[in-house]
Amino acid sequence: MKKVWLIMFCFFLLSCQEEVNLPLAKIDGIVPVIEAIWTDIPFYNEVKITLAQNYFDSSDITVVSNALVRILIEGTSIYIPFYFNEDTQSYKPVRETDTAIVGESYELQVFWEGNYYTSKGLMLAPPILDSLNYSYQEERLFRDEGYYIKVFGKIPFEENNFYRIKVIENDTLKNDRDDYLLFDDTFGLQFFEEGLELNYPFEEGDKVRMELFRMNKDAYDFFSQLVGLLFNDGGLFSPPPQNPDSNIIVEEGEGKVLGYFLVTPILTETVFIRND
Repeated sequence: MKKVWLIMFCFFLLSCQEEVNLPLAKIDGIVPVIEAIWTDIPFYNEVKITLAQNYFDSSDITVVSNALVRILIEGTSIYIPFYFNEDTQSYKPVRETDTAIVGESYELQVFWEGNYYTSKGLMLAPPILDSLNYSYQEERLFRDEGYYIKVFGKIPFEENNFYRIKVIENDTLKNDRDDYLLFDDTFGLQFFEEGLELNYPFEEGDKVRMELFRMNKDAYDFFSQLVGLLFNDGGLFSPPPQNPDSNIIVEEGEGKVLGYFLVTPILTETVFIRND
């Protein structure tokens, strides 16, 4: 008899299921998305400006090519001008020799359609990156077999310890939601000296380049929230998806702005996987 009631109860639950579509906020007006990075390596320096789209909009992204973009070195009257590069569909510094200098503060300034957007960032000193090494490891729990890379270095700073690692395998950036390797000093930084293992198995013959960024907290918070958004599965207990908090503000004009301004040193190291 108990089994009969159990079956009837399960049937009742299944019959009561109903698909619920949660209403998502829609973009009000035209909202620019600014992705700006300013570093000590000319290759990386650029500003991308596009227009935001609604969550389910599958149309092509609109690139903004008629903005005035520049960076002010704070405490001076020196501006670093940018121009729109048709090849990269982004704004690049007019002079490639202009790069970020440790200890300097920079203000991004974007003028577009009567609006004025700004953001500030301090160029922090880079940590110490000693070396990369790798070893072959058999299949483990939740780990495939392959060559695993460890990063060795030292972080001598007592504050502003916000970092990101990018991994480029055979000239292809790993850019899925699992590939945003962010860490801070919440649990200490001793692991970096002992060797931080990258969570990827590589194969013999692979060329792997690692890039290490040291960020300001507001930029770190942006990427942390972005990771949370990427892992939002849309389930019943997941919060409605929302944009990460931008560190760019509308200084003059109306509407909103999305995106980030990242001022960072970049350390790079490359290793070739060989069966030694």
